[in-house]
Amino acid sequence: MTVETLVCRTLPCLLAIGGILGAQEQTAPTFVGGVNVVVAPVTVTNDGRIVNGLEVRNFKLLDNGKEQDIKLDVAYVPISLVLAVQCSSNAHVFLPAIKKIGPLIEGLIIGKEGEAAVLAFDHRMRTIQEFTNDGRLISKALESLNPGSSSHAMIDAVFAGTRMLRNRPKAFRRVMLVVTETIDRGSEGHMREALLEAQFHNIQVYTVNINRLITTLTDKGQPPRFDPYAPGQRARIPGQPMTPSVNQAAFGISGNSANFTPLLIELFRQTKAIFFDNPAEVFTKYTGGREYSFINQATMERVIGEIGEDLHSQYLLSYNPNNKVEGGWHEIKVITVPAPYDTRTRPGYWMAAQPDSQ
Repeated sequence: MTVETLVCRTLPCLLAIGGILGAQEQTAPTFVGGVNVVVAPVTVTNDGRIVNGLEVRNFKLLDNGKEQDIKLDVAYVPISLVLAVQCSSNAHVFLPAIKKIGPLIEGLIIGKEGEAAVLAFDHRMRTIQEFTNDGRLISKALESLNPGSSSHAMIDAVFAGTRMLRNRPKAFRRVMLVVTETIDRGSEGHMREALLEAQFHNIQVYTVNINRLITTLTDKGQPPRFDPYAPGQRARIPGQPMTPSVNQAAFGISGNSANFTPLLIELFRQTKAIFFDNPAEVFTKYTGGREYSFINQATMERVIGEIGEDLHSQYLLSYNPNNKVEGGWHEIKVITVPAPYDTRTRPGYWMAAQPDSQ
């Protein structure tokens, strides 16, 4: 066999193999991670009053100091809401007020085109109601809430709410409303990771804070420890009958007096919180939400109204960052022009650096 004949026979095979490999290279999927579109909800106020009627030309957005090409959603954007409620044993005094907010959630926050899901948490995460726009189902889910264990995993609840929201339609805004104490008791996850997940999926977190001093004072506490000795088995106290009440006073068993230790611990925690951000403050501050608090039914109704007003008066600015090669923290700053109004938005987000495609 001559060299020319061998080349003629093998060349078509080599070309065919090369074509297959080339096709595989063209069809192989390319996975690109990171932030593609950043949503920055902006509240604009002038001397505390909300400013309406602004257009995209009235905004200037800087990402790490670099001006971005922004878009403004002018049409109504429906809301996907996860309502996460702390149902630990010490929150029992607040549950009656929380159970009555179903109609307010429908009327003031999600409206007719939005949807809401109800998540109850103590040390467990329980989805009481999947996403629905039926206000009756939301109210029914809230009315079924009951106190549970003594712990409440607030950070894990944010994780759970994020998992519920991240698969909602892209045309919906993603909002989480957490009714909770401003302290976490027993989460397995970490606050930083929960915050990054919420930021990555453009979720705004609002909190309605339960007063921790009230929950501490009204907590039923653990049942008193059992006294293994019968009244006549202890050493006799001269001049006193050996009754259970005398034993309690003499030996300090079975809770014979008020226990002020939890209250002192709570006072210490609140003092410490002056210097360190609590989880509620971190989640709301770095996602563009707000913190509220309530103590009774009237204040809860007022707070829900304020949250609805805040959400529905925001300008939704979105952009594809032009500085993705910069990894780490990206600071967002929004300026209104020509009038320099006060603006409130998420302060920034974290992202991994992406190679420049040019």
